[in-house]
Amino acid sequence: MSETFAGYARADGSVGVRNHVLILPTVVCANGVVERLEREGCGHALVTHQHGCAQVGDDLSLTARTLAGFATNPNVGAVVLLSLGCESNQPDELAELVASSARPVEVLRIQELGGITATLDATRAAAERFRAELDRAEQVEAPWSSLVLGLECGGSDSWSGITGNPALGACADTLVALGGTVVLAETPEIIGAEHLLAERAAEPEVAGELLAVVDEWERHATRTGADARGAQPTPGNQAGGLTTIEEKSLGAIQKAGNSPLVEVVEFGERPSKQGFVFMDTPGHDIEQVTGFAAGGCQVVCFTTGRGTPTGCPVVPVVKIATNTRIAELMAEHIDVDAGPIVAGEATIAEIGEQIWAAVRRVCAGELTAAERGGHREFALPRLWSSL
Repeated sequence: MSETFAGYARADGSVGVRNHVLILPTVVCANGVVERLEREGCGHALVTHQHGCAQVGDDLSLTARTLAGFATNPNVGAVVLLSLGCESNQPDELAELVASSARPVEVLRIQELGGITATLDATRAAAERFRAELDRAEQVEAPWSSLVLGLECGGSDSWSGITGNPALGACADTLVALGGTVVLAETPEIIGAEHLLAERAAEPEVAGELLAVVDEWERHATRTGADARGAQPTPGNQAGGLTTIEEKSLGAIQKAGNSPLVEVVEFGERPSKQGFVFMDTPGHDIEQVTGFAAGGCQVVCFTTGRGTPTGCPVVPVVKIATNTRIAELMAEHIDVDAGPIVAGEATIAEIGEQIWAAVRRVCAGELTAAERGGHREFALPRLWSSL
């Protein structure tokens, strides 16, 4: 195995495995430009979302911070920001953050340009100019310690904690042993197993931080007055054989392997330490992958027992089936089949190596099934309702 991978060096010291031009609305009102570009098949990284206005305080700050992190993901080389011109989420502030990362950025305002048609023309021109600039960039050899890998599961079933998740854990341990970083998330989906992760904390303070974020989610669930079992485990999880949140959590934490927990970070926050990191996120799969991208993950590995096509506009998502039936039924969405573990045809370690090999191929430029299918799912968490 090569000790390095070829990537795109960024000014902050990170290395991208892709070199995207990102076209990012600062507000929902600018989605129309992106939707037209998507219909044209423009080939750039495209995002639409429902937020950016009628937000205040911490809720607005979360949206702005997540968009900034997403725009400065190591896989992004340049950014076109699309603004209506009167939104709460100020485009100039976002542009300054992107520019401070030494990425080319341009802000286009629909109200100043006279409408979506003129903005569409200006967006095409800016994106193609950036694309030509990025195409001149030479790749550099980077150590595996430069890689940050997100660990996700969605559409889980009773096999998830037996096949796909432990195999992904073996892959995670391989990367950590090479000096890299792996990020586990979905706080509601470790409830009932948080003590096992806390026991692995490198420092008592880290254990305390992990238990504190779990406690806050439990308080949040209590404040809603609703039965959280309607969301965790989901109806699909239950149909797949999972019966309780504790059962789901015990399987979910297997994705993190056996390495010490070195840090707990907020949603979309970049790890400051290398090794196994926990990110405080909702259990919503697409919000979590968005948080991974905002937090600097260059690749995400995503296990599924029920099947899900989820991808990401800027981060390649490696999809791992926990059983062969789903791998065959949803073959267009699956990169690795962990089902042979059940049949006794492969060990957890062997499937873990297959996942690690898939990650290495992705870092070498191979497209994932989600990328080939054009999946660009994106979702932002909210703290408050719109005002």
